[in-house]
Amino acid sequence: MKNNLVDELKRRLVEIAHLNTASSLLHWDREVNMAPRSIDSRAATTAYLAGLIHNKFIAVDSDGLLKKLKKQLDSNKLKGGDAVIVGETWRSFERERKLPEKFVRKMAEVTSKAQHIWAEARKQNKFSLFKPWLSEIVKLKREEARLVGYSGSPYDALLDVYEPGMTTGNVSEILFGLKDFLVPFIRKIKSSQRAINANIARGSFPLDKQHAFNESIARKIGFDFETGRVDKSAHPFTITMHPQDVRFTTRYRNNDVLYSIGSTIHETGHALYEQGLPAEHFGTPLAESISLGVHESQSRMWENMIGKSKSFWKYFYPKLQKEFPVPFMRISLNDFYNIVNFVKPSLIRTESDEVTYNLHIIIRFELEKAIIEGSLEIKDLPAAWRSKVNEYLGLDVPSDTLGVLQDVHWSGGSIGYFPTYTLGNMYAAQFYSAMSKKIHGLSNKIAKGDFRDIKKWLNKNIHQHGKTYKPNDLLVKVTGEPLNSRYFCDYLENKYKAIYKF
Repeated sequence: MKNNLVDELKRRLVEIAHLNTASSLLHWDREVNMAPRSIDSRAATTAYLAGLIHNKFIAVDSDGLLKKLKKQLDSNKLKGGDAVIVGETWRSFERERKLPEKFVRKMAEVTSKAQHIWAEARKQNKFSLFKPWLSEIVKLKREEARLVGYSGSPYDALLDVYEPGMTTGNVSEILFGLKDFLVPFIRKIKSSQRAINANIARGSFPLDKQHAFNESIARKIGFDFETGRVDKSAHPFTITMHPQDVRFTTRYRNNDVLYSIGSTIHETGHALYEQGLPAEHFGTPLAESISLGVHESQSRMWENMIGKSKSFWKYFYPKLQKEFPVPFMRISLNDFYNIVNFVKPSLIRTESDEVTYNLHIIIRFELEKAIIEGSLEIKDLPAAWRSKVNEYLGLDVPSDTLGVLQDVHWSGGSIGYFPTYTLGNMYAAQFYSAMSKKIHGLSNKIAKGDFRDIKKWLNKNIHQHGKTYKPNDLLVKVTGEPLNSRYFCDYLENKYKAIYKF
């Protein structure tokens, strides 16, 4: 039966979505096109829009519409998509109405300016430039946690934005359990006699040819360039204005074509999720991703489990050799596969291999949790970073640019985001295991460049649901069990024991 109240809620949500689209477009332009001296004016516009969007969202219930629908939900009068729309809107509303407009505008303005300060600080290797801005952001994030409320750690209130239902305690248990597996596993890889020389894949790769090759990969695995585009930015990201307007960026190095390929496949995974959301539900939770952990599962699955598989390169490597004969014509497919999966601790998270990557996430989780809880002062952050990198990765950090200033997340206020990367790896392994059982001859299809069944399976089982399910509920629905780290650990063991012969 048609529910006129739900229809009115949808209408109001779509209006807000159009404003969010404008805000997202400004963000994309800031990272891709904007001139340096436009920072302050753009920050003021961004702050104004953030306040406008906040007020309009709160006004959804100005006449009690949402409260009426919440009563219907609580009395089981709403079913299916209507129940999801009301339940998820109420969840967001409950949080948003606790944040004053002045606070929302302040957060938007500070983070908009801070991202450019961070970029300059990284360029100059001066944490001192970014320190007062990070201090202000942490102060604001602590205030946000206080305003929305929490029962355990203030970090819980921030984590919940990105991974609903997950707590600091849950994340700690998951990450530290994984660390207990990774540390001895990495030690075995280090002690292996298998020598892999990744430097032989270096060369001189014209950026226009790299860009064309990356676009060809994105198109082949399913990205629709009629409803999206790819650009260049300092830090790769994916942003959505609408399921029919999805944009992502990548980055390039003249001497390393794999640098951009991995980034491109990763962001294409995010973009495919956004393009796979049901456009007919634009503006409602039915056309929004479940969580950043589930979102990350899509990018990590495409980047690592598919994009670093031998099957994937059976198809794409001859094309890479044709496009860049030097040096790849003199490198065998087997050697190239080993290079793509070379394990070596790195200072840079986004350049690290899939085995050591999660140690980077553990480091960031521990540090941002400490600064939010107040056990670590901002001034001591660079030293704490160096200490943990040395302890977990066995590396010395020579500069803040290669250390505490390398990630954009804190400058944008995205504290609580980092754990979703490792959760995404775990979700990805569990989803991929389930998908492999459903798609007959999956490896052979990949080797032939046929990715259609993968995209269809992901669309059907993950993308089309929007926010219908919580992350763990979706895992149970798709795989038959809740989050189980065994899938990820088994994936790493099976793959890297074969490569490193131990």
